[in-house]
Amino acid sequence: MSGPPPAVAAVRSAVRPVLRSLPTRTTVLVACSGGADSLALAGALAFEAPRAGLRAGAITIDHGLQDGSADRARHVAGILHDLGLDPVLNRAVQVGKRGGPEGAARTARYAALDAAVAEHAPAVVLLGHTLDDQAETVLLGLARGSGARSLAGMAYTTGYFLRPFLELDRATVRRACDLMGLVPWEDPHNHDPRFARSRVRHDALPALEKALGPGIAEALARTAGMLRSDADALDALAQELRAEAADGDGLSVIPLAEAESALRTRVLHRAALDAGCPPSDLNARHVRELERLITDWRGQSHIDLPGGLRARREAGRIHFER
Repeated sequence: MSGPPPAVAAVRSAVRPVLRSLPTRTTVLVACSGGADSLALAGALAFEAPRAGLRAGAITIDHGLQDGSADRARHVAGILHDLGLDPVLNRAVQVGKRGGPEGAARTARYAALDAAVAEHAPAVVLLGHTLDDQAETVLLGLARGSGARSLAGMAYTTGYFLRPFLELDRATVRRACDLMGLVPWEDPHNHDPRFARSRVRHDALPALEKALGPGIAEALARTAGMLRSDADALDALAQELRAEAADGDGLSVIPLAEAESALRTRVLHRAALDAGCPPSDLNARHVRELERLITDWRGQSHIDLPGGLRARREAGRIHFER
């Protein structure tokens, strides 16, 4: 008896080892927008989870940003029910303004996913990011000048978020979706040039392919993989430095001044994010200015940061305030 088509076999093979690595009591939720990538992931999960002895469900998020979004969310939930997934969660969220349209939607979405994991713990969430998404993420990080961590792209595992498709290209995943008889919904935001990721997907990457030849997405994803282990090691050292520099609600200047710049800038970047700087707005220039409060301090009292924040040096300490 012949097996499934190659694209279907590829998505199932990507999901299978992820499920085998999980404890038997784990609830596996797929985050599904109704797009081709997440539908293919839902189809693969529905096939593989019973064979792994795991409970498999899904969650779809209604961001409320487009007319008819509630109806589409109900339609996606129906597809997920038909695949045999249980539970199927349909969550409406309120998208704020902070961090721009993409950042605010992402914040609301992940808050809903966090809540779903807490509700069904022990649980994990599968995300449908592909190799092409990884390449786009690397280019966006390069454009922001945010350092090695952003160039390392998305990790296969981030806490309870798992990305089985990071080594599969988008074309393969979408072909699998079609072959499984699943009809995706194409989010018009994916083609809206107001959004940076859309411009990277439809303009920047094709231009790079045209100028430099095919294989750019694969090369960018490969670069991310090589950088990730280096970034992980440096982040671990930076975490130790931050613990050493911790001083009440601020950071002591002395241990930061004695540290290598690669570690010091990581501590400052992480501290600014934890204080409320929008990740999409905080860039290398801001971090350099923060570092000058330590390495080139000439009495300047503060640095203004995105998100209405200010970093101030007082009494040998760096602290953040609104």
